[in-house]
Amino acid sequence: MSENVTAKVSFKESVLPSVLGQGDKNLRSVRDAMNVRIAVLGGECTIEGKEEDVDRAVKLLEHLRNMAEKGELCESGVNDAIRMMENEESSVDVSGVLLESIKVGGRVKSVSPKSSTQMRYVQSIRDNDLVFGTGPAGTGKTYLAMAMAVHLFLHKKVGRIILTRPAVEAGENLGFLPGDIQDKINPYLRPLYDALYSMMNFEQVSTLIEKNIIEVAPLAFMRGRTLNDSFIVLDEAQNTTSEQMKMFLTRLGFRSKAVVTGDITQVDLPSNKKSGLILVRDILRGVPGINFVDFSQKDVVRHNLVQKIIEAYDRHEEQGK
Repeated sequence: MSENVTAKVSFKESVLPSVLGQGDKNLRSVRDAMNVRIAVLGGECTIEGKEEDVDRAVKLLEHLRNMAEKGELCESGVNDAIRMMENEESSVDVSGVLLESIKVGGRVKSVSPKSSTQMRYVQSIRDNDLVFGTGPAGTGKTYLAMAMAVHLFLHKKVGRIILTRPAVEAGENLGFLPGDIQDKINPYLRPLYDALYSMMNFEQVSTLIEKNIIEVAPLAFMRGRTLNDSFIVLDEAQNTTSEQMKMFLTRLGFRSKAVVTGDITQVDLPSNKKSGLILVRDILRGVPGINFVDFSQKDVVRHNLVQKIIEAYDRHEEQGK
């Protein structure tokens, strides 16, 4: 039986109330989740427990302290950080569990990974020019990719943002929708606009779209182009054919990054067409500069019911096999 150890974490008086939470709620959450004892005296927390638990609690408190010093700490941020630590296996280096937030603008000032997979996804986007993120709805695949696009654009690492998705859901009904071609495809691009407007000021986005610095367009509009100095996000990629996927991937130009997202269990293509997102995993896996990140139900960060709904559908499908 291992002996208990003790560690200390110091806080500025100005941030300690935020870290502790109302009625020390945050502190109790950390204590219970990490299975340690915590005492607070002045601006110092003393943590006691098993060495591994104490190490994790220290890392967690230091992360909360950093968030509080930046004015970014809220109750949901505390819960997200605890969730990340709880989901880590003992073999994972806890020093790499919590990642700095992605600075954006607009209503959302910053975006932080909320699971270890999200953390690896963001780091993979930083390290690679082409990243594939696959998994169920609500895991943050598209939102985090767009956050990285906005972040790199605002920091002048790329000169353009291009957001695209196939309009396969429209099928033959597209021609019957009112308006010109832009009016017809806008409903299928609306989720990309919604995420974009949450991260940048409305007027700024409108101006950048008018200048074609930010482009939101259906995948068909990418044909024949070379996309230099750009961050490109291809969303709903499970609805691309193999030919469309190859066309998109070969648009990548100099000083550009691309992120491809999708859920291979939600393919809307005709039965005689195989998803380009499924095929590309076999074709490109192992190619340097390309990385695949797979999300699961435990990475769902929408309403708690979303994860339960996904699990219920998975059980139903398994029973039907």
